[in-house]
Formats: sequence, C-alpha cells, structure tokens
Amino acid sequence: MASSHLAFFISSLLLLPLAFPSIAAYGDIPQEKKSEVVVEGMVYCQSCDNYGPWSLSKAEPIASSKVSVTCKNYKNQVSFYKAFETEGNGYFFAELEGFQMSNSLLDHPLQSCHVQLVSSPLGNCNLLSNVNYGPYGSPLRYENKRLYRKDYDVVIYAAGPLAFRPAAHCPAPAHH
Repeated sequence: MASSHLAFFISSLLLLPLAFPSIAAYGDIPQEKKSEVVVEGMVYCQSCDNYGPWSLSKAEPIASSKVSVTCKNYKNQVSFYKAFETEGNGYFFAELEGFQMSNSLLDHPLQSCHVQLVSSPLGNCNLLSNVNYGPYGSPLRYENKRLYRKDYDVVIYAAGPLAFRPAAHCPAPAHH
C-alpha cells in the first residue's frame, strides 16, 4: 500500500510541471551569463591647417572609413580579426562577436586587442597618421561603460580617436 502511494506521489510530481508550466521555470538550471565585447571610437581627417603627428584641431569625421580590430592570444597568435566601417559621423561600434579568451588575464581585450586604420574613402585624406598609434594599433581603454541584459552583459571599450591625414601637399592658404 505504501509503495502505491509513493508511486502515485512521484508520478504527480513528474506531471506537475506539465499542469503548471510556470513551476518548470523554477527548476531550470541557471545559465551562465554571456559577456559580449564591443569597441567604439571615431575616425577623422586631420585639417590641412593643423595636421601634425597628434593634432585633431579642426579635424572632420570620416564616414565609411574602415578600421580593423585585431586581438592576439598570450602566445602572440592572432585570435580575432575583423574590419568595421564607420557610420556617417565617423563613429564605429565594433561588436567582437566570436571573441574568446583562453586566459582571462593575458587574453583580456585591454591587453590583447588593438584598433588600426585600414582605409579612407577620401582621396584627399587617405594617408595614415600616428594619432593614437593608428597605423600600429590603438590600445583599448576601459571607460566604465556596460550594458546589462537579462542573459548577457556588454562591456564597451574605447579606442582612438584615430585619424587619416591629407596629402603632404596641402593647398596653400589664401591670402586676402
């Protein structure tokens, strides 16, 4: 008799989530929160009047310019590479989809990733400048920007600003 009551009790427990689906949600194993990595920044054209190694005075944003994000692992092997295009105001928002760290300290984006200038759509402003090490890779900065979602967090890093420079032969300023 006791075994039939036990069998009925266990069967009832197994069928309970079907009758009340909201109860089943409480029994789910919590999934680990996923972390996404994003890099943002700006790309400019240095002014002919003020271009120099690090000057952004009078610089103009460049739409449709390209930058790349390269990350290397602790063995100095490329573990992530992707090119991104700037929006109309020179801003890029690079989602590093697929970026993974095998070593949480050595492969961390702040140590392992850099943003480089790739190309400018402007024929009169397409030479690489050294603003924030654009040709070699601008290091990332953590500026305490995060987006929190239910099942994932987005950590936003900043790079640059980066700049292309005009050709060495800028037009002579007009004298009035």
